[in-house]
Amino acid sequence: MIPTLLFSGFFFANAFANPLAGHEQQQPLGNGVSFSTVYGAGGAQRLTGRFLHITDPHPDSHYKHGASTDNNCHRGHGSAGYFGAEGTDCDAPFTLMNATFRWIERNLKGNIDFVLWTGDSARHDRDEKIPRKMEEIIHLNELLSQQFVDAFQEEFGLSIPVVPTIGNNDIMPHNTMKEGPNRWTKALVDVWDKFIPESERHSFVEGGWFTSEVIPGKLSVISLNTMYFYSSNSAVDGCDDKDEPGFEHMEWLRVQLKLLRQRKMKAILIGHVPPARAGSKQGWDETCWQKYTLWLYQYRDVIVGSVYGHMNIDHFMFQDSHDIDIIDLEGDNTGSNDFSVQSMENYLEALRGQWSDMPSPPSGLSIEEYLDEDFTETYGNASWTDISKKRKKKKKFLRKIGGPLAERYSVSLVSPSLVPEYFPTLRVIEYNITGLEDTPTWSDIQEITEISYSNDHDTPSVLEPEDSRTVDIDGKKKKKTPKFKVPEPPPSSALPGPGYSNQPLSWLGYTQYYANLTRINDKVALLHDQNETENDANATGVDDIFGFEVEYDTRNDHIYQMKDLTVRSYFDLASRIANNIPNTLTSPADINEDDYESQKKKKKKKKKKKKKKNKNKTWKTFLDRAFVGYLDINDFEETES
Repeated sequence: MIPTLLFSGFFFANAFANPLAGHEQQQPLGNGVSFSTVYGAGGAQRLTGRFLHITDPHPDSHYKHGASTDNNCHRGHGSAGYFGAEGTDCDAPFTLMNATFRWIERNLKGNIDFVLWTGDSARHDRDEKIPRKMEEIIHLNELLSQQFVDAFQEEFGLSIPVVPTIGNNDIMPHNTMKEGPNRWTKALVDVWDKFIPESERHSFVEGGWFTSEVIPGKLSVISLNTMYFYSSNSAVDGCDDKDEPGFEHMEWLRVQLKLLRQRKMKAILIGHVPPARAGSKQGWDETCWQKYTLWLYQYRDVIVGSVYGHMNIDHFMFQDSHDIDIIDLEGDNTGSNDFSVQSMENYLEALRGQWSDMPSPPSGLSIEEYLDEDFTETYGNASWTDISKKRKKKKKFLRKIGGPLAERYSVSLVSPSLVPEYFPTLRVIEYNITGLEDTPTWSDIQEITEISYSNDHDTPSVLEPEDSRTVDIDGKKKKKTPKFKVPEPPPSSALPGPGYSNQPLSWLGYTQYYANLTRINDKVALLHDQNETENDANATGVDDIFGFEVEYDTRNDHIYQMKDLTVRSYFDLASRIANNIPNTLTSPADINEDDYESQKKKKKKKKKKKKKKNKNKTWKTFLDRAFVGYLDINDFEETES
């Protein structure tokens, strides 16, 4: 037999090769990095320009290696692997949790600045024979919390901040959370006591939301409680009624963003359930989505980006300010909660359909060239009339998308899960630290004194509507008075935020890691057979079999071709995903106009009996990566663009 790994207090063996080596845009990392490179003279960690996003671990203490996947891997005889049953409804064994945190400590400790942990840290309630209890949910969250503490512990305490958020399976019944204070906010505030600042404990008990100043004076992470926005939460009713926790939560978020603007700070938003809104997927109540999209637009100078989990697939989504209708809000709780492969494929197709409806530039230049504010308009021997026409067309296109930085839109990133719905994943995001290299870090402040925050959470006027407010969204004015405070737009003197142009704190790219459990579990099984043959049940080596590897890296990916993670880059990527033509970086400017029209006509033809291969490599790659490379994308039927 293979010895079972204990859930805590495990032994750390030789580290794998550093997966971050070679990222020389920030601090060069690798086997030759000295202590003083990443740490200052006093041993305090300097900023590295990277952070970890981990989501949906779903640990399951009832998981049994070799059990049947038809029984949630809890009993019977079957194919449940040692590190998990990829591609099934089974949750994650403790062996996967142990191996993951062992890998994180070996490879990421000292190489990241903070952790975003976006919920679902307990098993699903799928086994009628072993129903979940509150004590089990709390215990699983305690165990994972301790794993983070063990992985990033130093003599003085945690070396970096960890920012958690509540998932729909961190409560029971799952999906259902009443307004706070409630038993869950009261319990989790103690479970996460090392992660929630003392000054934010009252906020968390009140509603399960809080802020964490991960780079003192520069960057805060705002942990949202998306349970109050979630369309499947029958205990609440959206964000339009003042008596609803969703309304209070949105007002609290507005105040936090206002305070950060006043302090000249930036924010990252995190949550569990993403604001999906495509096809049958309506992740949030419409009234919450409307306010959230308005908040993102009005505070686009403050918000760096947002990350979510829950859906298990790797993708992104836009919030379009043109869809905001803050006067006539109507709730909608009819969104689908189906996470089957077919449902997810339909959802991604619906997203693609939305992106195909986004403004596209006229032929003659690529999207990238149209979006580049530094692009020099040179048209060879073109006449002045032609040049003038092209300039007018370009200005018209830029007006449609909110200028050269595409400020009409904001983007939310959704990471795939650690639980092996497909393959287990982690994501490391790299951000710009130009000019911030010597900034005091979170651990510096913890050693000196606790950060003091402005206490504007309980301002009496927060929930009072402002009088005669005129709302101006991308040039469209609405004279009516909303039933809530409308955030002020960015000051006229404000520069575009880090989410729109590359500057300090802008996200530069990310590395997506995955563990190929099919290959790993096969190696474990082979080792098991060898040990039995040798009558040496204690000879393992299992620790060295497991590891995460790079699935793709946006910084050097020849398909995605993203310069950074700004909205403009995602607009370009979405446009290439939506259109069934070669990458716009090399078309249509580089092909004959007749050929281009011919391609467009071919794209509209119906499929023949024999399936055609999808020529859009960007879409096919996006679809493959959505499922972490686990599925054979060729089995999916191609739909019309």
